[in-house]
Amino acid sequence: MRLTPVAELSQRYTKLQQYMAEENLDAIFIVQNADLFYFTGTIQSGNLYIPAKGFPLYMVRKDFERARRESALQEIIAFGSMKDIPARLADYGHPEPQRIGLELDVLSVNFFERYRKIYPDAVFVDATPLIRRVRMIKTPYEIDLIKAAADQQQAVFDRAREVIREGITDLELAAELECTARKLGHQGHIRMRGFNSELFYAQIFSGADGAVPAYADTPLGGVGLNPSFGQSAGLKRIMRNEPIIVDFAGCAEGYLCDQTRVFAIGSLPDRLRKGYDDMLRIQEKMKRIAVSGTPWGSIYADCLDLATQMGHADNFMGAPGSQVSFIGHGLGIEIDEYPFIARGFDSMEMEEGMTFAFEPKLVYPGVGAIGIENTFHVSDSGVKQLTYYSEEITILP
Repeated sequence: MRLTPVAELSQRYTKLQQYMAEENLDAIFIVQNADLFYFTGTIQSGNLYIPAKGFPLYMVRKDFERARRESALQEIIAFGSMKDIPARLADYGHPEPQRIGLELDVLSVNFFERYRKIYPDAVFVDATPLIRRVRMIKTPYEIDLIKAAADQQQAVFDRAREVIREGITDLELAAELECTARKLGHQGHIRMRGFNSELFYAQIFSGADGAVPAYADTPLGGVGLNPSFGQSAGLKRIMRNEPIIVDFAGCAEGYLCDQTRVFAIGSLPDRLRKGYDDMLRIQEKMKRIAVSGTPWGSIYADCLDLATQMGHADNFMGAPGSQVSFIGHGLGIEIDEYPFIARGFDSMEMEEGMTFAFEPKLVYPGVGAIGIENTFHVSDSGVKQLTYYSEEITILP
């Protein structure tokens, strides 16, 4: 178990305080698990109070002793009720905040109303954009963890080559790969920030099941096991001469890495092979243009234009009628962090330190899906690829 160093935590909340000053915020309250982990190094239930200046105060409801062991923050206290927050802040010399930031994209209305009851005269604003901006720039410490997740993925894809065989179900393949990842330290849960967004390790399908759309905001869906979680691997049996998609998110010490590869038993139709080669060409184009200073939306538009020129307008990034308007997404603790290589993000630019997954894919109803996904890091010398399993379609006998 690796604990987040104090220098990491200090750098993170100090950067957030710089953004707070620009927005004239007196304080931000953080309660969501992913944000708590990022700024405290643990997810023990409570309220993290980040003032405009000075040390954060982590007020822990459960479990205080564990928070003390896992977090390197200087000021951690136990508390029992949100109504005690003003008194606890006063004990540490914090004046009553007038402009307060909250994670309004994920905070429940009930929690919001509690804060309004505690501070009836305060102005509340959405702090999520500021938090996202801090989290989107990864430190060398974070990059090392993402690389460790890529190493885990390498073992998972090696295992896929060993266990894929005709007649097993997509679910059986998924279970084998999940077992491999779990033994290597995968936490077994993929965090997503979006409302009602849920993932479990991976999306794994064969043949036509890979082209079944689902509710999730992803290019691939899948039948799943039942309507309660109608996505990813189902009970279809793997057959020869059809695409097998393994879209797997590795996880090391809470940090994610995303990768997709294509397998097949026997061969694949020429149409799918050509489509795959075209997706590799789109990936190469992204590598040339996704440098610091390039708008996220322009990367999306240029790659979409190339896919359209190749004749893939109807099948690019989803089945017809179910296509998504992105090709890439940031990732770190959550799999839907900044940057979004997507339609509409024309005012935000690539920056050194960003980490993102890029996933050009084609979906053919009744046939299956084809495509590639890798995780990349924006460095001072261009885009660096962090995932490294062979990009050739793996053809098994």
